[in-house]
Amino acid sequence: MNEGEYAQALSKFDKVIKADPNNAEAYYGKAEAAVLVSKVAVEDVIALYKKAISLDPANPFYYASLGAFAVEAGQFNEAEAAYVKAAEIDPDTAPYYFSEFAVEYHRRAPEVMEQYLDDSTRALIDKKSLKYLLRSIGLDEEKAKKLL
Repeated sequence: MNEGEYAQALSKFDKVIKADPNNAEAYYGKAEAAVLVSKVAVEDVIALYKKAISLDPANPFYYASLGAFAVEAGQFNEAEAAYVKAAEIDPDTAPYYFSEFAVEYHRRAPEVMEQYLDDSTRALIDKKSLKYLLRSIGLDEEKAKKLL
């Protein structure tokens, strides 16, 4: 699909939302389509994900999708909170959420923070990423140190 088709999808989701303003899937679908339409602001996409979450707060996939988008948008605190919430809701899949945040944060943060990237900042990025990688395999910092 091209951007024009995603823009058309936004219009269709608007119709569904107008007919059923409590339809979490419609807000989620609109957010997913909006990600691929360049004229939609980051804040608007995040608001759509949050609306879907408010209508269906037990859906960990909505939180994980918000987290993935927020990482790409450079909104790391938002992303971290979303992934942690997804892990709380779905503990069986928590390792996936933690590892995804760790890897994507480690990849994206240096790009976003490029102008501030010094050894200290890189160490902070590495440490946060490692913290979540360890959580993904059920270890905390102390257990990891003992193993090493």
